[in-house]
Amino acid sequence: IIILAFSCKREQSKYPHVLIQTKLGDIEIELYPDKAPKTVAAFLSYVDSGFYKNTSFYRILNLENQPTNAPKSELIQGGMWRTNAKKAASIPGIPHETTQQTHILHTNGTISLARTEPGTAGTEFFICIGDQQGFDYGGVNNADGQGYAAFGRVVKGMNLVRTIYNRPENDQYFDPPVDIFDIV
Repeated sequence: IIILAFSCKREQSKYPHVLIQTKLGDIEIELYPDKAPKTVAAFLSYVDSGFYKNTSFYRILNLENQPTNAPKSELIQGGMWRTNAKKAASIPGIPHETTQQTHILHTNGTISLARTEPGTAGTEFFICIGDQQGFDYGGVNNADGQGYAAFGRVVKGMNLVRTIYNRPENDQYFDPPVDIFDIV
């Protein structure tokens, strides 16, 4: 008699993972605190503070909804701006960690913080659809050339990211927004 034993042990990652729990399913994100320590620490503090409870994916950039003279990009953006803009505006900006410093490039599935000027990023984040080199340091999507602060990537649920990306939109905003129940 031959007895075979199989183990279904889940491989452990050295990086923290968070789940973005949406009404359409979950998106699992792996974070890189060794490469983007300030950005990851800020994001995890927002998660721990419950800032993402009952928020949404509210914005989309696709190839059709941007000015013809602007560099094109593809992403879905989420956070608390549409559900609690006053609180989102009250969050102090975090120090900007460029892709030149972190070496986390804006490739397909990268998560990054939205911002206006360097040091203004707060609770709003986006996930890249396809490679978006214009968001990297020196890229064409920021007049200041500093790019955005990438800090992780989707490891499960990229199909769901694409499903959200393909939802109806009006003037760069999902119609209706996609509910985020929480990020844990």
